[in-house]
Amino acid sequence: MNTYFFERLESLKKQYTDLLQSENEPVAANNGVYTRYQYPILTAQHTPLFWRYDLNEKTNPFLIERFGINAAFNAGAIKWRGKYILIVRVEGIDRKSFFAVAESPNGVDHFRFWDYPVVMPETDEPDTNIYDMRIIQHEDGWLYGLFCTERKDPDAPLGDQTSAIAQCGIARTKDLLHWERLDDLKTPSPQQRNVVLHPEFVKGQYAFYTRPQDSFLEAGKGGGIGFGLSSSIEHAVVGKEWIVDEKAYHTVYELKNGLGPAPLKTKHGWLHLAHGVRNTAAGLRYVLYLFMTDLEDLTRVIYKPGGYFLAPEGEERIGDVSNVVFSNGWIADDDGTVYLYYASSDTRMHVAVSSIDRLIDYVMNNPADGFSSAQSLNTLTAIIKKNKSYEAARVAETKR
Repeated sequence: MNTYFFERLESLKKQYTDLLQSENEPVAANNGVYTRYQYPILTAQHTPLFWRYDLNEKTNPFLIERFGINAAFNAGAIKWRGKYILIVRVEGIDRKSFFAVAESPNGVDHFRFWDYPVVMPETDEPDTNIYDMRIIQHEDGWLYGLFCTERKDPDAPLGDQTSAIAQCGIARTKDLLHWERLDDLKTPSPQQRNVVLHPEFVKGQYAFYTRPQDSFLEAGKGGGIGFGLSSSIEHAVVGKEWIVDEKAYHTVYELKNGLGPAPLKTKHGWLHLAHGVRNTAAGLRYVLYLFMTDLEDLTRVIYKPGGYFLAPEGEERIGDVSNVVFSNGWIADDDGTVYLYYASSDTRMHVAVSSIDRLIDYVMNNPADGFSSAQSLNTLTAIIKKNKSYEAARVAETKR
């Protein structure tokens, strides 16, 4: 008997079991809007041992990892059959991504991957890479997964192995096990990324939030979060895109921006979570921000606080693509609790917990961006004066 094999296997199993059974802890310091949790909820090490290893002592006597996993990140999210479900982007060490379902009983820890990854059918034009699924429960009764499908640019110059074409892939399911692939979304834009399906019909049509791009990496002149309608989902075609939320100079979304998960419906408007990107001397910086659109006119932004809502902190800033947070999934429970799932630095998944009431308060009452230092100073000065006045009135009241 190969003693080394079985001793190593038992050690791996113990480490894996301890990881899955570990409990998460809320971080005490917070900004009043959400509570971060101390530990990542999913990492490459959370993937099953029987994905990564050949567990037969005869064919793998040294128990070498045969299928390496590099990262688990950018997950769509849905509450389904009483479980908190993430559709995770899992990336192998070969840089190819695939989708896998992980579930948790409480939304903050004990996430466990299903035995098999998602088998995603292909269109007539095979995908090179698929990633970043938004999972939406639509009022038509289907669960839809919208994701980026990436293929090599056929017009790339000889020797260019980086130019690619990104489009929006669409698939649907009733059980998260069996997926039907539909046609890729067609829009007037040369490329698409970060496309989200609105959960309700709009004027009897399917509504899409898009992210027009002139090229694979550059948003170009068409940048911003777009919106368009299609009469069909099986052969989705958006004839016109309206820009809902534009890029803006010297903001956290000056280079490009895109919608995260599908918006949450509230009595005040549709609550949106988006990512914004700016360039720095150290490279691109991704943060998250919130805004709200009108309940009837989905293209009209009615509230939008200035700056970021959530940015990478501490170890979140370190990873394959550093200084990045990205979200394409959140879950709103019936009691108003909101679980916001975000990835850090293209490496791991985290959770922050808030509530509908807190998010509405934040988005409606935090000041908008004035787009200049002078306007920011005016906003701050007004807050200071208001607090000083309130403090003085409170002191005077106690002396009476």
